[in-house]
Parts: sequence; C-alpha cells; structure tokens
Amino acid sequence: MDAGGQPTLDEIEERFVWLVAGRLARDEADRWAARWVMEDGIVWGDLSWWALNRLHGVDLPAAEGGSYLHDDEQVRAWLTELRTRRAM
Repeated sequence: MDAGGQPTLDEIEERFVWLVAGRLARDEADRWAARWVMEDGIVWGDLSWWALNRLHGVDLPAAEGGSYLHDDEQVRAWLTELRTRRAM
C-alpha cells in the first residue's frame, strides 16, 4: 500500500501473478479489484486503472458451462501486457 492506503502497481501486478499461478481464485481477485475500482476519491495512474479494471470482472462467466468470459490465456496476456507497459 502507498502512503494513501491504496495498492501500488506492484501489488496489483502481484494479484495477476497469483491468479495465473492458481494461488488466487478469480472471485477473490474480482472482489479485491472491485473494492478499489468502486472507491470514490482515489486518483489512479493510467496503468493502475487499466490493470484494476482487467481484474475486476475476471470471474465473469461466458456461459452456463462453467467457462469464463476471459480465459486463462487472456489473463496471462494481460499480465504480459502489464509488464511490457511498466517497462516503457
């Protein structure tokens, strides 16, 4: 957490890593991100906001068959994109 009590970009990336590694359930990642997305009065950097919005909704179902709207491959691609954008 930063001095204002909100998660840093490192902590947001960490949630992606845990999610991809299977150490964090999709619904937990969604709830964690939703708390921050819905919080009023917080100013986010563009990349943090982008990443939080990817995590928020990561548990949306695609259909009744149990698959997700955003599959594991897409979540891994988001993590890669986050890391690429951080390095710029």
